[in-house]
Amino acid sequence: MNIPQTYNYLVRARRDLWASLEAAPNEVLSRPLLGGSRFHCIKDLVFHIANVEDSWLHLDILRVDPVLEAFAPLREAGDRPVYAGFALGVLLDYWRAVEQRTLSYLADLPDDGPSRVVTVEGAPHERYTVDGLLWHVMIHEMRHTAQIAVLLRTQGIKPPSLDLLFYLPPA
Repeated sequence: MNIPQTYNYLVRARRDLWASLEAAPNEVLSRPLLGGSRFHCIKDLVFHIANVEDSWLHLDILRVDPVLEAFAPLREAGDRPVYAGFALGVLLDYWRAVEQRTLSYLADLPDDGPSRVVTVEGAPHERYTVDGLLWHVMIHEMRHTAQIAVLLRTQGIKPPSLDLLFYLPPA
């Protein structure tokens, strides 16, 4: 699989995840289930997944303002465990906007685009290929959505089956 195909899988799997999240009680999504310094609840993870994609694509690869700039309350909240107080719809609207920008970028990705080397914003010694960063973003999402699925299960909610196998076209 290549980057656009893998991202397409994520887009389709997100729909199932988002539907499960929208059906879950807000108290479950906001409940502190994690003891870390950055993520306490499922909503914190939802924001984090979208924000990582937004940041890597816009700040580091494209060097433009992130989508987050258009979501002032989320932007002002920062990167800390505060998203339990936000409506899930606001978090998903942000994620949808990030997704649309990523899809636009991938649709116009030149053949030599993935091999381009970029320097990380604020860390000039960190350099990666666009290909490496895009794979990082996608695998990062897969890991955190699996974490969300486990957290849902611990709360008695059946998560969607997000395995690639369920999204492959028939041979």
